[in-house]
Order: sequence, then structure tokens, then C-alpha cells
Amino acid sequence: MQKVNLNGIQLAYEQHGKGKSLVLLHGYPLDHHIWDDVIPLLSEKFDLIVPDLRGFGDSTTVDSPYTIDDFASDIAGLLDHLGISKTAIAGHSMGGYVALAFARCHPRRVTGLGLVASQVLADSPDRKEGRYKSAVEVAEKGIGGVVETMAPKFTPDLRLQAYARQTMERQKPIAYIGALKAMAERPDSTPLLSGMKYPVVVVHGDADVLIPIDWAREVKAAIPHAHLIELSGVGHMPMMEAKEKTAEALKRLA
Repeated sequence: MQKVNLNGIQLAYEQHGKGKSLVLLHGYPLDHHIWDDVIPLLSEKFDLIVPDLRGFGDSTTVDSPYTIDDFASDIAGLLDHLGISKTAIAGHSMGGYVALAFARCHPRRVTGLGLVASQVLADSPDRKEGRYKSAVEVAEKGIGGVVETMAPKFTPDLRLQAYARQTMERQKPIAYIGALKAMAERPDSTPLLSGMKYPVVVVHGDADVLIPIDWAREVKAAIPHAHLIELSGVGHMPMMEAKEKTAEALKRLA
């Protein structure tokens, strides 16, 4: 991986392919490797920028609190470093929250948006409280409890559950804590939707137990020109459970 220093952190990233720029952002608490299966399917059409979000994978983070907007600022800094003025951007789960923040903070830089097993709503009060409790648990007891709770929820595929568990176990506790607090405080992105005149692609599995597919359908209802791809029997990891269909959907961002 290549690395760049920005915003007080070292951001690690890979770059693949040629064509129009497309940033792929991973979800919580994972890293860029979740995109490994779709990268070969997209690299002939896109110049792919695939980072580890701050704290995850090979990227570093800071001890002080940060926000989803700070994650988006990291991506803007990476694009500046690469000399890329505009890009399509797609995010999985938390990566979708970052993509939405990027669209809000840097609207003139966005040529297309992809939401993969993600949502636009802010956390409910109960969900917000749950994230802060999880952050305390990680600080006091480590990541083990979160890993055991989350891994089975990613997908009904046992092989991919094992992969998710291994990936989660590689991440640092500080990344969990920072991301949990950032997600808890993120704003509702619904007001952004009516202004999205560029291509929008929403990919969601109907077996996703972490983010219900009905929330993806609400995005489609709010953006008539958006493309909603519903994947039967697929859970929270479409890029791994249905890589070909996910890649074909993201090609609409070209």
C-alpha cells in the first residue's frame, strides 16, 4: 500500500486500474480488503482509489475525538495528493456515511455516489447510546465482545463470517472507539438527497440484519433517478456475497 501524511494521520491506500476516478470506502470495523473481489471487475473502467479509513488497516489515527466529516476530509486530502479534482465515491456501511459526508462537504467534487449496505439516517437515540456503550466496552475489555456480536450479523455465509471475524480482529481498539463515536454523532443525510443530480447507485441485500433493506428503498423513493439493486439472500457484505452484481451496479457510476 501507498501512504500519505495528512490531517495529523498517515492514510494508507491502494490505486488500481484506469478511467474515471472511483473511491471505494470500507465499512466498520473492517478495512480496504473487503473490496478485493470487485477490484478486478472494475479496474478496466475506473481509476480505483481504495483507502483504509483512519485507524483501520494500515492507516493511523489520533487520540482526540473526530467526526464522520473528518473521515471525509481525509478522503479530500488524499484526492488532493493524487491530483484528482472530481470523483465518484462509493461506501459500504460506515463507508457510506463517509461518502455522504464527502458529498455534503465537497459537493462540487462528486460525480456519482454509491451506497452499499448503508443508509442516510442519523442514529436513533437508542442506537446512539448503544454505540457509546460499545466504545466503553472496547476501552475497558478490548474488541472481543464486539467481534463476537457483530461477525454473525454480517452475512449468513459461514465462510464469510469467518473472514469478517478475522478482519475485525486485525483492527485496533482505538479505531473502534473513534469510529463508534463518530457514527453516533453523524447528522441525518436525508436533506442531501434532493440535490443529487449525479448518478446514484444503491446496492442492498434483502437478508441484511444490520441495516434493513427498507431504508435503501427510502433512498430510492427520495431520488427517482437512483438505481436500486436489491440482492436476494444477501446480507451486509454485497461486495463479497454478490461480487459480480455489485460490480455491475457500481459501473453505473462511470
